[in-house]
Amino acid sequence: MTDQAFLNTLLDQATDRFRASGRFAWHYARGKLSGDCIFRELLRQGIFPAQGRFLDLGCGQGSLFSWLLAARELYEQGVWPADWAPAPKPLSLRGVELMQKDVDRAAQAFGANHPVVSIVQGDMCKTDFGQADVVTILDALHYFDHDGQRDVLGRIHAALPPGGVFVTRIGDAAAGLPYHLCNLTDHVVTFMRGHRLPRLYCRPLPEWIALLQEIGFEVEPMKMSEGRPFANVMLVCRVPARRA
Repeated sequence: MTDQAFLNTLLDQATDRFRASGRFAWHYARGKLSGDCIFRELLRQGIFPAQGRFLDLGCGQGSLFSWLLAARELYEQGVWPADWAPAPKPLSLRGVELMQKDVDRAAQAFGANHPVVSIVQGDMCKTDFGQADVVTILDALHYFDHDGQRDVLGRIHAALPPGGVFVTRIGDAAAGLPYHLCNLTDHVVTFMRGHRLPRLYCRPLPEWIALLQEIGFEVEPMKMSEGRPFANVMLVCRVPARRA
């Protein structure tokens, strides 16, 4: 099976559950998971640990969770590219989403009593994160001010164990036109999902890295736009393991 054939199979399996949530939810999941290279690269590169407790902040309708569950199912069936890292095994998938409509779509997709998935309505600036092995925030940190960013990132660091992973994606505010195209697209998608057009609190990439390092993360930046004229950068942030 070619990589593209595998990705088509993975996409079908990951999005099929959203048919129960209506046409918008299904089309949104398919567009997001097929059109954004970060979902593929998270799996291909083995960014996540072999197994763990996941927390996705600003999780929307849970598209990332469905992607991870479908990936694990295919991996256990032996349907997996030989040159990809093994699919992670989610022990729990907790999500926090501000928009109740997205939470409702998630409930229809995953069911009320899913053994692994739990998505609740809440504000990541106020929610107790508990403990997790992996925390993700994809394209949402710039929605709240710099003090709020520092507070959320500090609480994420506190929620992770040594060796824990935080993954986020930001737009590099120093990238010129690609950065402005990122913001334009962000405003369009935000409006389509029913949010008011937000004020954005962005930073140049070196400033994001310096902030995360100050909080205590080891940071690895990876460009994550793949052929699109954007300034997207994935930041893989790890809590250093305790020294012996």
